[in-house]
Amino acid sequence: MYIVDLDRENFEYDVQALVKSFYPEEQVQVLTPATREETRRSLEGSARLRIRIGETQAEFVLDGRRSFFDCEKEAEALAAGAAENKSEVVDEILEKGFKDGFKRSLYTLLANETGKRLPWGNLTGIRPTKIAYGMLEQGKSDEYILDYYAQGHYVSDEKARLALDIAKRERTLLSGIHYQDGYSLYVGIPFCPTTCLYCSFTSFPIAGYRDLVEKYLDCLIREMELTAHLMRGRILDSVYIGGGTPTTLEPRQLDRLLSKLEELFDLKRVREFTVEAGRADSITRDKLKTLYEHGVSRISVNPQTMKQQTLDLIGRRASVEQVKQAYALARETGFDNINMDLILGLPGELEPDVQNTIDGVVELGPDSLTVHSLAIKRASKLSKWILENGVSMLRNTDATMEIAADGAKRLGLVPYYLYRQKNISGNFENVGYAREGKLGLYNILINEEKQTIIALGAGSISKRVYPDGRIERSDSIKDVALYVRKIDEMLERKRKMFET
Repeated sequence: MYIVDLDRENFEYDVQALVKSFYPEEQVQVLTPATREETRRSLEGSARLRIRIGETQAEFVLDGRRSFFDCEKEAEALAAGAAENKSEVVDEILEKGFKDGFKRSLYTLLANETGKRLPWGNLTGIRPTKIAYGMLEQGKSDEYILDYYAQGHYVSDEKARLALDIAKRERTLLSGIHYQDGYSLYVGIPFCPTTCLYCSFTSFPIAGYRDLVEKYLDCLIREMELTAHLMRGRILDSVYIGGGTPTTLEPRQLDRLLSKLEELFDLKRVREFTVEAGRADSITRDKLKTLYEHGVSRISVNPQTMKQQTLDLIGRRASVEQVKQAYALARETGFDNINMDLILGLPGELEPDVQNTIDGVVELGPDSLTVHSLAIKRASKLSKWILENGVSMLRNTDATMEIAADGAKRLGLVPYYLYRQKNISGNFENVGYAREGKLGLYNILINEEKQTIIALGAGSISKRVYPDGRIERSDSIKDVALYVRKIDEMLERKRKMFET
């Protein structure tokens, strides 16, 4: 375990994220003044890194060696470097203040100690494209933005260009969105055939919850009725039905849900209607026909990998052949916008395995491809698996990311959205690729947080975006049975959030 003794609150997330990125095989614990006394007494003597933070300075003691960050001296050094390199970004870098300077200093310390350079530098947030998006809105040039990523955050040129490229596509697609008088709708179906090894989403094995499904749909419909009332007169831009696995519902249940959606909401101006079919073992001809007849325009058929041994290990019961059959069935039904999700860094998978998966996906020819770098979630079974088997079994590299990017190019897909997660494999990112004209609108909206999204169902999170950019969030109870029992409370939360 890597212990960090930190004497100040509100820095622990950034410290933990950066240290974990440099030492991915270590458990990282950050002690702060708020840490329980018994925990502090048992661990602080074994801290490898001690950090003392003042108003304008920070002292780092790593394995007994001291180094310092001084805000004024950093400003002088940046200014001198800017004059030499004719850079214009220094003022903006310094405006971000002490905390960003502290992160640059900690990054440099750890980079020198380990000999590593992280692809995303010292960025610890999940939305690195927001920097480029905001600067494009301000009229900044490409060169200015790339310099800012490099000098302000030590981001590699490749990743900075990727973020800029994606931000440009996002701006183009979002130019027709109704920010002030519009909204998007998320409907959560928290049931799955089984729970995957890596999953931390709200999902419940359908076999044990069939008796609750109809009651759950009753509650969803009550939420839909209230939402339609609260949003009357506003434009619905996109609808996303996710989970879980929505296609665990039977055809008649899907028909009931979608028919009520059509009855309650004006779907004429909806630009994208997605259902995340996801698991091939939940997909049937009748279910696909039901979705298609109700005007669903985009679906996902998600293999995650084309290696059968890995599918068995992670708990996805559908075989590689079933994935291919489900995809073919979706095409036969008439769907012309099919996404496939992949995860890089799954247990035991090496570059040849990723290449095999990409070759299989290219042969199928989906319209979009979402490439995830495995993120280790504490709430997933993967955490226990790692304790038993070791984190070294999880490998994601520059080479595997390049294999995936090359596969997207072979399909004629372009990168259009990007986000990162805590404890993400290899300090990389999740990237969505799509054909021009098939970019996933909802994915961009949830990522850039530019529009209000009303989320229905257990474990969902609604976001209200105000004209001044302020964002208010409200979450629903995760447990399905408890959500059903407390539906009146869920409705009241929505009423309070959106009535004014």
